[in-house]
Amino acid sequence: MLIGAAQAGTDRGMSDLDISIASADERAAIANMMQLYTHDFSELWAGEARGELDALGRFPEYPLEPYWREPDHIPLLMRVGGHIAGFALLNRTSHLGGTPDRNMAEFFVARKHRRGGVGLRAAHEIFSRWPGTWAAAVTRKNVAAQRFWRMAVATHPDVADIAETDVTEGWNGPVLSFAIRPSRRPDTMGST
Repeated sequence: MLIGAAQAGTDRGMSDLDISIASADERAAIANMMQLYTHDFSELWAGEARGELDALGRFPEYPLEPYWREPDHIPLLMRVGGHIAGFALLNRTSHLGGTPDRNMAEFFVARKHRRGGVGLRAAHEIFSRWPGTWAAAVTRKNVAAQRFWRMAVATHPDVADIAETDVTEGWNGPVLSFAIRPSRRPDTMGST
């Protein structure tokens, strides 16, 4: 199901960015990219037990089942120029307690598409598609992601009530909470 199409600037030129809800048949694509996502995170886990490769050279599998079973879990695929470029996983679980309308559980953009606006455009499209209260937790060691999420939230045209809470119990890092007001701008999200 297509939820958005927009122009995303990259250092390789302008490309179409499409964000769609991933079908069950596309689950393997997210599972495969989760290996890349975990690899990116593994450098933050030096000296910790987690992040070790198994005998086949793979990271532990991420529990993706709820994203096709639970109605409040939403798996999204990002495509640039028709090619898979990343994913986002939305749920309603917050490290602050309570239940936001949406939580950005995981967000990944393939390295080829980073630093060219794809991630920011994707985050904005996702927020716009699901207005309401949001949470986004960022691990303390991921300083680049903290900068990205602060900027992605603050620059959304319909954002309100931004708060940042430093969480040290059950999570280690800042949690952004914010609201996205329904847009009064013409529909740019395509059909749902």
